[in-house]
Amino acid sequence: MKPLPECCFCFAEMMLAVCVDVPGGSENLQLRTIPRPQLKDTEVLIKVHATALNRADLLQRRGLYPPPPGESEILGLEVAGTVAAIGPGVKRCWKSDDRVMALVCGGGYAEYVAVPEELLMPVPRQLSLCQAAAIPEAWLTAFQLLHLIAQVKQGEVVLVHAGASGVGTAAVQLARLLGAIPVVTAGSAEKLKMAEKLGAAAGFNYKEENFAERVNDFTEGRGADVILDCIGGSAWEKNVSCLATDGRWVLFGTMGGKTVEGDLLGKLLSKRGHLLSSLLRSRSLQYKAELVRAFSQRVLPFFSDKPASLRPVIDSTFNLDDIAEAHKHMEANRNMGKIIINVISQSPETQ
Repeated sequence: MKPLPECCFCFAEMMLAVCVDVPGGSENLQLRTIPRPQLKDTEVLIKVHATALNRADLLQRRGLYPPPPGESEILGLEVAGTVAAIGPGVKRCWKSDDRVMALVCGGGYAEYVAVPEELLMPVPRQLSLCQAAAIPEAWLTAFQLLHLIAQVKQGEVVLVHAGASGVGTAAVQLARLLGAIPVVTAGSAEKLKMAEKLGAAAGFNYKEENFAERVNDFTEGRGADVILDCIGGSAWEKNVSCLATDGRWVLFGTMGGKTVEGDLLGKLLSKRGHLLSSLLRSRSLQYKAELVRAFSQRVLPFFSDKPASLRPVIDSTFNLDDIAEAHKHMEANRNMGKIIINVISQSPETQ
């Protein structure tokens, strides 16, 4: 995919963005020139340096996960960049060119995005903007699941599915930060090794072994106190089998299907298990603002320690005009950590 000619940049209020006019495959991603977003009250305009892929982007591209009403139709749920303009009513002391990162409901695959000031976070000094783009969606999701939904306690065993994914790599590190014991599933020895380097106490290859049996062996039959599940239907029996009595099973994705057949309720009831579910994108601005505030206070400082105790994991980087290849890379399930899209070309030393 090639960018548009330079003549398209002569309009000061225009920008490049990735659009999907017809839902479908990655070939339907089109780089076009469109108007910049207009700032509303309490919004900040960010000049986007980098964004990151999420599986929600793949679903939206296929027409299966539309943005909430009133939000941008452009893909992209997280950005890192610099402050370009400040709208009326903004209360915090943001200044032009401040380095910021943000969670967005859409609009990340573009040169500019307007963001409510409550969703902005300063980029830790030690991180590049490329690294910062790997934080908002994955880390806020993991923090929400562990801290707000599951209310993980010190010493509890947390089973993290897709332990080498963006959310998975964040969840492993956050579980350790919260004093819990993370164990993971993944589909290759390489992915398991990486998760263990990040702090996973054990890892199980779901393609080669029964992860439920391994979790029960690891916990000496007690099971996992918390399960972070992005798989859903195809793994429900194993999940219930290795869930501890009174454990919390947190569903936040359905990569393995949405339908369930069998005695789910009976088996869950016998464990007195809690089945919880959560999505972040459809939450209210107030909820997200409180989440961002809690994350900024409790977690963000740990990205700045020397040496930092938390780090975003980046699998690969692509330029904006290679967005279709980036989507194919995620669809092939090859990535370990986040796939970053450089909206502004980065020099190797700043990535």
